[in-house]
Amino acid sequence: MINLVIDISKYLMLLIMVLYTGLNFYVLRKQDVRWQNRVCRKQVFLVFLLQFLGYLIIYLKTLEVRMLIFYGIQVVFFLIYFILFKTIYPQSSRVLLSNMVFLFSIGLMVLTRLDVGKAEKQFILGMIAAAITLVIPVIMKHLKALAKWAWLYAAVGIALLLLVWAIGDTNGGAQLRISFGGFALQPSEFVKLTFVFFTASMFQKGQSFGRIFVTTAIAAAHVLILVASTDLGSGLVYFLSFLFMIFVATRQPLYFFGGLGAGSAAAVMAYKLFSHVRVRVAMWQNPFSDYNVKGYQMAQSLFAISSGSWFGLGFYQGVPTSIPLNENDFIFSAICEELGVIFAMCLVLIYLGFILQMFWVSTWMDELFYKIVGFGLAVMVGVQVFLHIGGGTKLIPSTGITLPLISYGGSSVLSTMMIIGVIQGLHLMKQREVESIEQAATAEDEEYPEAEFERRR
Repeated sequence: MINLVIDISKYLMLLIMVLYTGLNFYVLRKQDVRWQNRVCRKQVFLVFLLQFLGYLIIYLKTLEVRMLIFYGIQVVFFLIYFILFKTIYPQSSRVLLSNMVFLFSIGLMVLTRLDVGKAEKQFILGMIAAAITLVIPVIMKHLKALAKWAWLYAAVGIALLLLVWAIGDTNGGAQLRISFGGFALQPSEFVKLTFVFFTASMFQKGQSFGRIFVTTAIAAAHVLILVASTDLGSGLVYFLSFLFMIFVATRQPLYFFGGLGAGSAAAVMAYKLFSHVRVRVAMWQNPFSDYNVKGYQMAQSLFAISSGSWFGLGFYQGVPTSIPLNENDFIFSAICEELGVIFAMCLVLIYLGFILQMFWVSTWMDELFYKIVGFGLAVMVGVQVFLHIGGGTKLIPSTGITLPLISYGGSSVLSTMMIIGVIQGLHLMKQREVESIEQAATAEDEEYPEAEFERRR
């Protein structure tokens, strides 16, 4: 009976995913906030429905009351969060809000299946991050000097990265975290924000060759410290994000393609300097050449994806735990095995729609500073998604990058939600500006009705 329920729920979950994905692109047809809100209500319903089906299977397979309690707490939290955000910020982007909660809920559901202890830790940190997102738009509204603190952003970012390089814990060949009191923090996740704000602040003041040179030098310092810490995945995220930001600021393809050339040369140097990079490239080329040792992780990832096929084996019907680091670097492969390739493709499309919405908010902004901030943060998220999925599917060598809002990692969840909070702040700033212009136009029409009639003729 339980297996029958799992088989039916597999197709129901896939149907929900397809419907949500369709709504995610349908809502982008118009940028009318009221119309988008109506569509997003349907998305919110699908969020809770998918979560219900997932935890129903989890309970039926484990018969642990702990799972029901964890599910109930999540439902209450998400309901309160939706209500609070809509009440405090009625003009906020419901598209960004529903997508953020949907991706985070999928992450919690999959992590609960893989390791419930890690899922509970992730949820606690997610609640903290969600509370921070309620404050960020207010800070952005009242702090008008954000564009003036370029050197503060640079100093904080470089200091944090240097701290990791000096005393950070080594994990998987890279210095990523600082541990204290039983907790581990990955500063490079938070430096993403200061890095983007620094770049935007510098380019907002001008795009002379001298300013571009200085900005590039400081950006290169960030990347080089990450390389020295052998955190090459994060270094690649920073590097590609900077290339796109300099292109947006200057609109000069020469800088972009010149940077790509320099980055390619740096990749060759990294291959020669770091042994673990050579190992990852070799296992990318042929993971079965050393299947039992170095290629085991990639081989298991490919086995998981192929065994899941289009519709997946069903929740709790596969063995995703056989993939090393399945809850971090290869969670996309675990999703493919049990929920199917179609489900995973829908997930990719949801990320695409999510990132497109971020890009739209950035293009909507008038000030260059806010435009670059929005664009840079969207690129950060997009590059991270590409590197994770590309590494897990053998499209590119594995970089050890987490999948935003889904992979286990408190620092990753905190930083991603903060990024979304900043984008929400930009959306609210522009929405208030548009509404004030419309109100002024309406007042003028009421004051001079004949002039408005002639203008419309």
